[in-house]
Amino acid sequence: MRNKCLTGALVALFLITGAAGTTAQELTPAEKERALQYLESTKKNVLEATKGLSEAQWNFKSAPDRWSVAQVMEHIAASEDFIRDNLIKEKVMVSPAGQPGRDVKQIDEAVVVMVPDRTRKAQAPEPLVPSNRFGSPDGSVRHFVESRAATEQFLKTTSGLRDHVMDGPVGKMDGYEFVLFIAAHCERHTKQINEVKADPNFPKN
Repeated sequence: MRNKCLTGALVALFLITGAAGTTAQELTPAEKERALQYLESTKKNVLEATKGLSEAQWNFKSAPDRWSVAQVMEHIAASEDFIRDNLIKEKVMVSPAGQPGRDVKQIDEAVVVMVPDRTRKAQAPEPLVPSNRFGSPDGSVRHFVESRAATEQFLKTTSGLRDHVMDGPVGKMDGYEFVLFIAAHCERHTKQINEVKADPNFPKN
């Protein structure tokens, strides 16, 4: 009887761990490479968009209620830390598991298509409203570059990014999708920087 009970317990344990194993989904090399390339390309684009700007260009505002390039750059830099540390590490990675069979590819695509879309308006949360927290535009750029390196390292070294989900901009999102969101958010606000620069009153130098 004892052996039967032990066998039954082992079978139950096997079934439980087996089910957990099929639920857990590690990133494929292609998924990881996609996110790394997206992080790199959006970093390159924002750095190019802000390269060589004068003080007048950094601080130009097309209207009193609009952000300057300096404010947008600060927001991008501050958001990188916030999303990676406050959302992904502290909340997403300890949230419940996603539904079995969740269509991750569809949600991945929704992040990279919908988040950069500037026709969809969004209000920045209070902690991410520009406040000159980095002291200067150059300080924002330096902080962004350092923070982006930390994000890429986090992506390369963290397991279980598909294992937990939390409500996000496009529904239930896992840790990997929030990493994609970091890059997509950067793309969105690089477009905003270019909109400011395209204003007819933008300083020539």
